[in-house]
Amino acid sequence: MRTSTGARVGQYAALLAYLVFLALPFLWLVSTAFKPPTELASLHPTWIPQDPTLANFRQAFEEQPLLRAALNSLLAALAAAVVAVVIATPMAYVMARHRTALARAATGWVVVSQAFPFVLLIIPLFLVLKNLRLIDSVPGLVLVYVVWALPFALWMLTGYVRAVPAELEEAAAVDGAGRLRILVSVTAPLLAPGIVATALFAFVTAWNEFFFALVLLKTPEKQTLPVVLTHFIGAEGVADLGPLAAAAFLATLPSLVVFAIIQRRITGGMLAGAVKS
Repeated sequence: MRTSTGARVGQYAALLAYLVFLALPFLWLVSTAFKPPTELASLHPTWIPQDPTLANFRQAFEEQPLLRAALNSLLAALAAAVVAVVIATPMAYVMARHRTALARAATGWVVVSQAFPFVLLIIPLFLVLKNLRLIDSVPGLVLVYVVWALPFALWMLTGYVRAVPAELEEAAAVDGAGRLRILVSVTAPLLAPGIVATALFAFVTAWNEFFFALVLLKTPEKQTLPVVLTHFIGAEGVADLGPLAAAAFLATLPSLVVFAIIQRRITGGMLAGAVKS
């Protein structure tokens, strides 16, 4: 009993330390966003602003086209999420229901592909987009985001498909339904929570992505929000700290809201494939 209690206390302490480690940067970002220039230049910074102000937010919108950049990010992220889910759903169904050597190899490739660094992929992707004449275009960026989101979308949706009882599909097949009808009318409605969670995860990934957008988009009017945030840093590396913190805080809010909504569904999708019906 003492060992069990001590282990549990240790687990909670480790979890608390991890939460503090994650929360401190965000809390400092929020604090900085509301500080006036005098407090930002202070040699003795405080966590709570002594004289809170909204001037940093106003200055951020005046200096950079944040609304246009946010719209570009929104369009790219929404398109990538929808396309990734439309492609991944039937593929996940095949991989879950037909456990052949090819399906196992595809699953292994999905896992291995997550280890590829961005730098390794950017050159071949750049050459492909150049041949397709999609460099410096939002559709080209969406194509890259779909390619990057597909492995994780497949992994999540495969777990959800395996959690759907195969007996339901067998009953529909006995009634004369074909594979496509079974997927659309039987399996897809049961996959709705997983599809929504996968789409939202793909959306957040595309919304926060910086590297591909920096390399592929050169026209200022087409740049996404993460790229525009770098404009608050001068040529000599000196950051306009107040407006940068304010803009970064606003850019972080959608991700926090989405993850707060889907975090339980993401965990369920990861564990569903391990449950045997």
